Amino acid sequence: MSSPVSAEVPVSDRFHGALAEDLPSPAGGDPVDVLEAGLGYRFADRALLTTALTHRSWSAENGGDSNERLEFLGDAVLGLAVTDRVYRTNPDLAEGELAKIRSSVVSAGALTISAREVSLGDALLLGRGEEASGGREKDSILSDALEAVIGAVFLDGGHVCAVRLVHDLLGDPIDLAALDPGIHDHKTRLQELAAQRFGSAPSYLLTADGPAHDRRFHASVEVGGRSFGPGTGKSKKRAEQVAAHIAWDALSGGDWSAGAV
Repeated sequence: MSSPVSAEVPVSDRFHGALAEDLPSPAGGDPVDVLEAGLGYRFADRALLTTALTHRSWSAENGGDSNERLEFLGDAVLGLAVTDRVYRTNPDLAEGELAKIRSSVVSAGALTISAREVSLGDALLLGRGEEASGGREKDSILSDALEAVIGAVFLDGGHVCAVRLVHDLLGDPIDLAALDPGIHDHKTRLQELAAQRFGSAPSYLLTADGPAHDRRFHASVEVGGRSFGPGTGKSKKRAEQVAAHIAWDALSGGDWSAGAV
């Protein structure tokens, strides 16, 4: 039995090619529009997206469905999509190494990073108490909501659209993890370390130079009141990975001066 697909908008038209790093500022538009731009996907049924963004605290205060059922569905879709890509792109790796890659990519830390990159937190519907306690920045809420969004895309556009979304969001972390399974996604590792040690997420600052055809990006990252970097790369994500590596090496080794600026 095939997954339901809404017929109003052709699948080829729903992916409009927006990249997360080209997002407009959330202040410049509706947060849900900004989220769709970051996802690169236009929903035929916006009600599905609304449900995916509805935290249980909002439902408790205002009624209606929360995103928990969609999160359950999205978790399964995410696992299959990541497993499919890991399996197909790493024909020489043994099952144990494939499992390490999948585990690192579907972790809450990796999902939270992707959720922040597409400004998902700004679009969430939260109850008053959760809003007041900083729920838009909580890793657990962001990672769960991203899984719900993936589930919503599956229902809205079908399996092909959902898999494409997962690959667009997590393709880079998958490729990085495959370089040395469980080690090379430095942003995820730094995020987890910062949460454990400081109770907050790393904050990245990006600059760029060079002509349009040969841009170089430079990233620094602030963790626990210190700034580390810069990391340099041909893409924003690569520069952030390098900066995260610098910070993680310094923090995990206990050397606060290494790489600090």
